[in-house]
Amino acid sequence: MAVPGPGYSITVRVEAPAKASTAGDLTTTVGQVGGVITAFDIVESHADSIVVDITANVRDAEHANGVTDALDQLEGVRVRKVSDRTFLIHLGGKIEVTSKVALKNRDDLSRAYTPGVARVCTAIAKNPEDARRLTIKRNTVAVVTDGSAVLGLGNIGPAAALPVMEGKAALFKKFAGVDAWPVVLDTQDTEEIIRTCEILAPQYAGINLEDISAPRCFEIEARLREKLDIPVFHDDQHGTAIVVLAALRNALRVVGKRLEDVTIVVCGVGAAGSAIIRLLQLNNPGNIVAVGRDGIVTEQINDKSENMLRIARTTNKNGLTGTLHDALVGADVFIGVSAPNLLGAEHVATMAKDPIVFALANPDPEIDPIEAQKHAAVVATGRSDYPNQINNVLAFPGVFRGLLDAHAKNITDEMLIAAANAIADVVDGDRLNPSFIVPSVFDSAVAPAVAEAVSAVARGEKRD
Repeated sequence: MAVPGPGYSITVRVEAPAKASTAGDLTTTVGQVGGVITAFDIVESHADSIVVDITANVRDAEHANGVTDALDQLEGVRVRKVSDRTFLIHLGGKIEVTSKVALKNRDDLSRAYTPGVARVCTAIAKNPEDARRLTIKRNTVAVVTDGSAVLGLGNIGPAAALPVMEGKAALFKKFAGVDAWPVVLDTQDTEEIIRTCEILAPQYAGINLEDISAPRCFEIEARLREKLDIPVFHDDQHGTAIVVLAALRNALRVVGKRLEDVTIVVCGVGAAGSAIIRLLQLNNPGNIVAVGRDGIVTEQINDKSENMLRIARTTNKNGLTGTLHDALVGADVFIGVSAPNLLGAEHVATMAKDPIVFALANPDPEIDPIEAQKHAAVVATGRSDYPNQINNVLAFPGVFRGLLDAHAKNITDEMLIAAANAIADVVDGDRLNPSFIVPSVFDSAVAPAVAEAVSAVARGEKRD
């Protein structure tokens, strides 16, 4: 399943003989063991030897070792050092604080700090709303996690979650100019998390909850929304749901079907799956069949949590029972936010004509996209190395940009739907095809479009 990609990129520094054939020998060797060379740089040259940096994409750590071993076995070649480029960009962290004002002399200092700052403090004390105008609050979001459900790694704790939160903050800045900061909490107690967010809230204009395990994430989000006067957004739920809705809208256009006519199988009923189901239901789908670890969700489920009972009562209108494979028979759409390698091409073949497959488990999807394409009309994954990447980066920067611009105090379902429609609309009719149902995460039109749509709803403006 895995293919060489930039997520596993290494730079191997080798010393080799100064011969005409050396470059060819080195590149051929890397290719023979499945590495994909992306750069070849001579860093030292001597009369009888050269030092070369070979940068290559590999599949995983074991594959990286195989590449270096193969190079080391070449006659006259010695591997000096191997660098993992992913670890290199994390050295010292990925974000920093920079000052927006000059601090070159006493004059600057007296206005930015004491004594001048006291007048600004007094003004905010008299009118707390001025904090949005006179402090970082107007443009700052907290990215909050307890490290309990990080990517597909599970409960790895707050310190191990920090690289993800740093990356999230960097994406906020890159795509929407939002100043976000990681807040990793050394507790997984629901009450402590809620109280901590309450205490920290005055500094921020919004809270992005991230990588908090279900079902605690549902309660934490709901109660914080009740308690705080700033928007609270759980990206694993709502960010994923927004992009899925956008992608599905366009995928259905490709195959000529309507949402109100199709049967959708959602595999995975955790945070992401639950939110996807809920957002789809607001758009009048034909039928949704939810599938969990124990098979198709029915009203006879053992899990009596509020979330699961809601799903059981509002899905599966035809009363299906059985496994995921049973649910797929005759279905129009598969949306997977669950686990790798659950399906094969033979299962997609049992679906309705021109099926749509969104296999979003990361890094390894529910079905190999190549296998899915044997029968599916449209295939999407969460990966960057296949077409149609369903990535939350398409949603959350623009969503928060719009919330901050509108000075919003909460976030509504109407805003989520507006964000999804804005993402879908970036892919105009001339570009829409089975391999392009969502825009690139680097499309500069996405975040402004989402921000405008969300801001308009927040301000009560009518949207076409």
